[in-house]
Amino acid sequence: MNNFSYERLHTNLQYLKLNTIEDLLDNCLEIAARDSKTTMEVLDYLFEQEKKHRESAAMERRMKSAVFPVKKTLEEFDFEFQSSIDKKVIEDLATLRFVHNAENVVLLGPPRVGKSHLAIALGIEAVKAGISVYFTNTGNLIERLKIANREGILEKKLKGLMKFKVLIIDEMGYLPFDEEGAHCLFQLISRRYEKSSTIFTSNKSYGEWGEIFKDHVIAAAVLDRILHHCTTINIKGESYRLKERKKQGIKTGNMCQ
Repeated sequence: MNNFSYERLHTNLQYLKLNTIEDLLDNCLEIAARDSKTTMEVLDYLFEQEKKHRESAAMERRMKSAVFPVKKTLEEFDFEFQSSIDKKVIEDLATLRFVHNAENVVLLGPPRVGKSHLAIALGIEAVKAGISVYFTNTGNLIERLKIANREGILEKKLKGLMKFKVLIIDEMGYLPFDEEGAHCLFQLISRRYEKSSTIFTSNKSYGEWGEIFKDHVIAAAVLDRILHHCTTINIKGESYRLKERKKQGIKTGNMCQ
């Protein structure tokens, strides 16, 4: 390879933004010459490394865009402790078939039983599969929607949230909504109905959602859209905080013996 061809190759790689290939090229050519690698083997290796780098970078961007408050995985979840959960149902959800079918998931149960853990873990599975995800606390979401509504840009805000194939709305029911907040959330859920998937976590049973919205009619309309295509996970176990306290109690008891 003459100097002109070498320089043009690097220039073209830069132009095409094949940065990983450019970084690896010189070393790869040296190894290929030393080990008598074929042109096909060299090209296959270089493009495979470029693909892996881009996939990794894309996943990092999706993780950043999802704004998960913490990283939680399905492997870390203690299904033995929360025996009320059917592990097979969670494993089926992890296939992400519900996302491709634009179905919803609702995780119900008292505080500290793993609802947010499972929601985030399913979100991370989606990110790994190349799916766009966004996580938000219900209170923060409602406030942002209300501000957008008052500024006359609610439509723009809703369109922005529609670009995510999976939207995770955490902690439904911890604080009730006012009329404006309920209206804004209804608009969002109506937009996503049968188009994209939404994962909800809530400490309230469906029968108590009228209290969240302060309007049983709107609550019924919202639930009708959510539950039409939905998997409900009802967690009835103890809190993980209590589990840790029990562990501490066991340790303390052993030390005193």
